[in-house]
Amino acid sequence: MLEALFLGIVQGLTEFLPISSSAHIRIVGAFMTNANDPGAAFTAITQIGTELAVLIYFRKDILNILRSWFKRDGSPEARLGTLIIIGTLPIIVLGYLGQDYITNNFRSLWLIASTLIIFGLILGYADRVGKREKDLSTLNVRDGIFYGLAQSLALVPGVSRSGATIALGRFLGYKREAALRYSFLLALPAVFGSGLYELKKSLGDTAVKVYSMQETLVATVTAFVIGYIVIAWLMKYISKKSFTPFVVYRVALGSLLLIGLATGFISAQ
Repeated sequence: MLEALFLGIVQGLTEFLPISSSAHIRIVGAFMTNANDPGAAFTAITQIGTELAVLIYFRKDILNILRSWFKRDGSPEARLGTLIIIGTLPIIVLGYLGQDYITNNFRSLWLIASTLIIFGLILGYADRVGKREKDLSTLNVRDGIFYGLAQSLALVPGVSRSGATIALGRFLGYKREAALRYSFLLALPAVFGSGLYELKKSLGDTAVKVYSMQETLVATVTAFVIGYIVIAWLMKYISKKSFTPFVVYRVALGSLLLIGLATGFISAQ
């Protein structure tokens, strides 16, 4: 239970920062009592907690988007609702088709270490060269599709859902706050869908799991509380500062992980 509680804290701290929560859950799991990977299902279910934090924090934005979308009033909010649906399609299709790879093949720490470094550098470059002129009212279909494709990269642990979508947004010329806000909103359908799907599977699965459903619930609630605090902090932080500290952290963590794997201190599987 203490391990599950700790993993919930890790999930809440890392879900919204562009440093990959799934990578951290996988890495931290390797140092737990049984040195077990908590698994893709555990990660997906605990993400329900962090997305509930998004739902509550951005409740006014979400209600405005839903109200305008159902009215079909042609407002930027209605268009944003349509683009969120469009942007969600790539990760649904790829997530469904690649279930086995996501659950098994993508859990190697060699892969995670590499993606932490590579996509960290991409984020740093995008944040440095990206223009700062667009807000979400200018979001169009082309950019919505690109955002969706970027989000689907997060199926690979270490990429980071927020990191990939923020980097793409910066490349397209969106302001940091706009890219971050849309990253949060775009994640809602995909993460809730994935988490509820894994929750349904877990309830009907009699196989022995690393963490019981009660322990997973504790981790999910913990992730919700910590996640809400992190969102509030990050939205204020990013209005004044860049993503550079997260880039440095990603590269440092990935490098340490590669050293640990190369010396045999950590097992890749």
